[in-house]
Amino acid sequence: MNTERITIDPQSPDPDTIARAAAILRRGGLVAFPTETVYGLGANALDADAVGRIFTAKGRPSNNPLIVHVADAAEVSQLTSSRPDTFAQLTAAFWPGRLTLVLPKSEVVPDVVTAGGATVAVRMPAHPVALALLRATQLPLAAPSANLSSELSPTSADHVLRGLAGRIDLILDAGPTTAGIESTVLDLTAQPPRVLRPGPITTAQLEAVIGPVTQVALSNPPETPLPSPGLLPRHYAPRTPLELGTIERVRDLARQGTRVGWVTHSRTEEANATVREMPSDAAEYAEKLYAVLHELDTLGLDRIVVEPPPEGDEWLAIRDRLCRASQM
Repeated sequence: MNTERITIDPQSPDPDTIARAAAILRRGGLVAFPTETVYGLGANALDADAVGRIFTAKGRPSNNPLIVHVADAAEVSQLTSSRPDTFAQLTAAFWPGRLTLVLPKSEVVPDVVTAGGATVAVRMPAHPVALALLRATQLPLAAPSANLSSELSPTSADHVLRGLAGRIDLILDAGPTTAGIESTVLDLTAQPPRVLRPGPITTAQLEAVIGPVTQVALSNPPETPLPSPGLLPRHYAPRTPLELGTIERVRDLARQGTRVGWVTHSRTEEANATVREMPSDAAEYAEKLYAVLHELDTLGLDRIVVEPPPEGDEWLAIRDRLCRASQM
């Protein structure tokens, strides 16, 4: 399969290009497109065969569910069997945007989307290209990140091509994404609601709208359906081995002759390391993180060492991604 790449304006997407992508999706094809978080790999969420092609293209485990993207909160009614009052409160506050909600699924959602589980994850993205595509397709789109399973999520079309060239039909290239890391996933089937995956929407922001929210570490027996994407022990990982560590660890590796990349939010110069200095602001750090790791991953390094990020609710999602990326 030849993967076509079309450049598209991120703010005013060309209607003809969108119509072309929508036609591919309606006939069961795969299209990578930008959201405000990362690039997603879209397929018709109501077509089990099309969704199956996502799992094949990514090499994704069958027990790892997908997020279904919609153009409007009202569309969720066909995908779910019930919605608590908190659904309306949260969508009014955060949609379109970087919040995914887990709800009881309806019978129209194929089991392959939910990994055979009883719940479905839904989100309304805020990116103009994603919204235009959803509206033109007139279908909900299942869309995990557009990368090989467990590898770094893509924040540019180049990142998508690195993993999926020849595996998908089309990439809509709208330049780099803005949020940088994946959406927050909140399970509304639990009481109180629980954060399954931390993301750009923090626990404090959620609690300001709906009251108490829990954050729990989940462990699933092998091969059983996961309740949310983003819960695999090793995830979001570059191909170069990554670890969390200090400048002393970097110096020790360099003395051993290891070609090392050093990702830090402290000003430092290391003659024997490839240094990338990160912003001190959590949102800016998140926007830059995957792009920096993708770059370092192409330099032939032996190891990437990342300085542990600070504590605090606003850094929780970044710590989660780095901890999963460091699992060997």
